[in-house]
This record gives sequence, C-alpha cells and structure tokens, in this order.
Amino acid sequence: MPRSDATTPDLTTAVDLAAQLATATATAATAPGPAPAHASSQSAALAPDRLAHWLSHSPAQPLFRAHAARRLAVLAYRRVTDQRAFGAQLDRLCQVAVPISLPALEQAVSEGRPLPQRSVLITFDDADRDVLEHALPALTARGLPAVAFVVTELVGTDRPSWRDEAAFLLGHGGQARALRADGLRGRLEQLATLPDPDRRRSLHELRVSSPVMAPRRERLTALDLRRLVAGRVAVGSQSLGEPELRRCDDATVRAEIHTAHQQLTGWLGAAPTAFAYPGGEHDPRAAALLADLGYRAAFLTDHRLSPRLPREALHISRLEVDATADQPHFEAILSGLHPALTRWRGQ
Repeated sequence: MPRSDATTPDLTTAVDLAAQLATATATAATAPGPAPAHASSQSAALAPDRLAHWLSHSPAQPLFRAHAARRLAVLAYRRVTDQRAFGAQLDRLCQVAVPISLPALEQAVSEGRPLPQRSVLITFDDADRDVLEHALPALTARGLPAVAFVVTELVGTDRPSWRDEAAFLLGHGGQARALRADGLRGRLEQLATLPDPDRRRSLHELRVSSPVMAPRRERLTALDLRRLVAGRVAVGSQSLGEPELRRCDDATVRAEIHTAHQQLTGWLGAAPTAFAYPGGEHDPRAAALLADLGYRAAFLTDHRLSPRLPREALHISRLEVDATADQPHFEAILSGLHPALTRWRGQ
C-alpha cells in the first residue's frame, strides 16, 4: 500500500520538477522588469497561490490524481462563510469523489476493509454557527454527511476561540511578557507552544493590556448540536478548551478529554466516537485515554492524505481546506499535489 505522505519516486520527481518550473513562472510574472533587491522574497511570498493554480494544470496533476484515487481524503474546514463557494466545492466532490460518513469510516477500520477508491470525509473544526447556518443547508441539499468537532466549553456561549481572541488582542496592541517573537503570526505560534499554564497566563495578560476586547461570536447550543446530528452531521469532541495537549500535564490532558466527553454524552444522549486533536498534532497520552473511552477515530491536521484503510484509527490524517478556495486550488488539495508541494517548500 502506498505511503500516506505521497512520496513515491514518481510523485517526488513530478512535484520537484513542476515546482521548480512553477516557481520560475511565478517569479517571471511578478518581476516583468529589472528586479529590485527584495523581489525574490516577494515572489516567494506570492508563489504558493500561483503554484497551486499552475500545478492544477501541470503534467504532475494526473499523477497525483491517480495516486489520490487510492487514498482517503479527510477534509478539515474551519469557517464556512460563503455558502455558494462551499456548495461549489461539494458539487465538485460529488463529481470526482465518493463522500462517506463517519460510521462508514469507523466500520471499515473495525472490519479491516479498505474504503472505496476516492473516498472523502468532510469535517469541521472549532464548529460554530457557520456549520449550522451555512454548511448544513449545503450538505443537506446534496445529501452529504459530515463531522463537526466542538470545543465544549464554548457551547452555549458567545466567546471566541482562544486562538481567535489572541489574534485579535495581539493585533490591537495586547502584550504578554512571554511573547517575544517577531510579528503577529510568530507570537501566535509562540503562544500555542507554551506550556498550558503559561498560555493561560499570557492570554490573561493580553486581555488586560489590550485597549479593546475581542468581538463576541455566537456559538452552537446543545440543541444546535442535536440539530446537526439529525442532519447527518456527526458531532465529535475537540476537548474542553482546545489547548495544545502536548503542552499540558497529564492531569490537564485527562480533564480536557474526560470533561468534554461527559458533556457531549449528556447533550447528545450518546457518547461521541470521534475526536480532533487540538492544534492538529497527535498526543500518545490523549490517544490512550480516547481508546479507554471507546473512541473509534481521532484526527490530525497534518495536510496529508490517508490510506483507505487507516493503519491507526486514532491517528488519521486530514487536509486543511479553505471553504472559499476556487476549483483549481481545491482540486490541487484533493489530489494531494498542494500538500506535497507545501511540504516540498518546507512550509
């Protein structure tokens, strides 16, 4: 069975050559005249989108499509603000893929039976009302199933996720002593990698020092979760407060998983069977707890395709997808070409 990282010799050669050609194309397009000293860095910054579009029509794309047909694509969305753009992606999925449900994936893993070729599972992280108001109608109109992962301490509130809140506060002058990295993105990444007590302390400092509070966001309620389930959107856990579990002590990991599990079981009337690792990275302690609680699938966010029969049920890869991505970009992600290129570029 092919490896999940899509690095067979033919594919590696294809993406290497195509990326070099596409980079040259992007550079030429962004620098029509004599290039200033900083032009190369500008081209590099612009290259990813240009590469995705260019490679969707490149000789490498058929190779990746053929490879992806033998893989499972689990799509990870965060926000769905444009129902029309999201619907266009779903229409394309119906044409070129085999959308599956969470129970179908769990059954395949349980029975040791590979899923059909071109299988795709749709998932949503940090699920909020966008899933109910924009994604669910588009899914229902096409009869498609999905999975929504929720951070349970946000259910029934109007609070932003801590990542969204931190981004806003940092962008509006918030300061924290532990955050010394350059730029907004660097400080957000640094905040995510702090040990959990330090992350919480730094977030409190950002709230105190920022001249404005982060805007509120209406979240899903327990009733909304049941409405999703009735609409064929399974509800899974993304922990209690969505910390980076690898940065938490054992007691915090246990509390994050067990408390969220108990809350979801009470709201849904049945125990959840799927989990999305906060931050997208696997944690062995969390996986052991999930296995004890009877979880049948747990998902990373590593921008990779997965085998049609995942080797480890609690270690399943997912592809990050923007719900507003146009068709060339979307197809480059589905084929595994965009993820392979992203790894090739070291991003």
